[in-house]
Amino acid sequence: MTSRVQLKQKLFVTIIILIIARCGIFIPIPGIDHNSFYSNIAQNDIINFLNIFSGGGFSTIGVFALGIVPYINSSIVIQILTNIFPELEKLQKEEGELGREKITQITRYLTLLWAILQSSAIAFWVKPYVFNWNYFFILDCILTLTTGSIIIMWFSEIITEYGIGNGASLLIFQNIVSGIPKIILKYTNNIYSKETMYNFILLSMLFILTLTIVILVQEGKRKILILSARQLGKIQELNPQSYIPLKLNQGGVMPLVFASATMTIIPYFSQIIPNIIIQKLLQLFYPSHIFYLPLYSIFIIFFSYFYASLVINPEDIGKNLKKMGASIPNIRPGLETYKYLKSILNRITFLGAIFLFIIGLVPSILSNITHMSIFKGLGITSLLILVSVAIDTAKQIQTYIISQQYDNMMEE
Repeated sequence: MTSRVQLKQKLFVTIIILIIARCGIFIPIPGIDHNSFYSNIAQNDIINFLNIFSGGGFSTIGVFALGIVPYINSSIVIQILTNIFPELEKLQKEEGELGREKITQITRYLTLLWAILQSSAIAFWVKPYVFNWNYFFILDCILTLTTGSIIIMWFSEIITEYGIGNGASLLIFQNIVSGIPKIILKYTNNIYSKETMYNFILLSMLFILTLTIVILVQEGKRKILILSARQLGKIQELNPQSYIPLKLNQGGVMPLVFASATMTIIPYFSQIIPNIIIQKLLQLFYPSHIFYLPLYSIFIIFFSYFYASLVINPEDIGKNLKKMGASIPNIRPGLETYKYLKSILNRITFLGAIFLFIIGLVPSILSNITHMSIFKGLGITSLLILVSVAIDTAKQIQTYIISQQYDNMMEE
């Protein structure tokens, strides 16, 4: 089978599954007054944030309402546990494909548990909007939402194995893209007025500029040249292709996602805690108050360092270099290599965190200048996800095209 045929098949599988996944969101769970529910949660910040990843699923309470969220949460938990428990780390690093399959199976079980917990919470949360709330409805809601979440997880694995790109990332990508037409439509009613037209053109130009900067930073990396045993004594003739790539933004979009989610929870706590003093203290961390930006920046920096520690381990890199008989020029193998890599990783992680913080403020700044929240509605978190997924998918398609060209050359 040629690479071109393979690419067509993979694209077909990916597109079909994405269409099915999107349609499932709009199959409603019976027994809920959806109109009343939608009108009451329209201004809920937490639900609006979760809708980014579920494509509006939390607003519609459809079969696929939970979407890929339980699977992503489970994957993150497993990542953290792998760094804590030596048994899981051994499974991942030393037992090869069999070990990775066991890790995947554990992630699936955890996804099931997470989906049951989330669907149980939703079953009680929607109680005021249910026509006949009883144990049968609770069981029906939990079974439906959990089954939908497991199906979405299965879809993501099929896309990853038989389609193009990463399944979970593409499902999130689709959900974000599906919300863009609503945002645009909301602000095109008065598009023909002069002020709105100017603001829209300005926003479009700034959007393209921001997009360009995001791509450059997402792809930015620090190259650390390495010296193999064969090159000893030839430091002046180092191969520029032999290097360790350390990305500027190791955690990708996740630090911004978790920082934004954490800041979104604060207003929710101020509503459910009856103590007036605590409410006033929490209100200091609202978006328009003095402590919002400092706390937001601290969360982004914290999660950036946290995810950098999960993604890359300087000690492991040092050990692998030693096994390969390679080293960093002018740096001794062992402890010195570890300290050198750790210091570079700390610096670039801090720079990446500052970038995320600055880029996270762009929507609010633009909204205040132009008095239009179209850019804020899309969200910089969504923009970063779109860019990351689009770049990764494009690279995979490019690999298949190069393979096709290679096959043609071999046939000639």
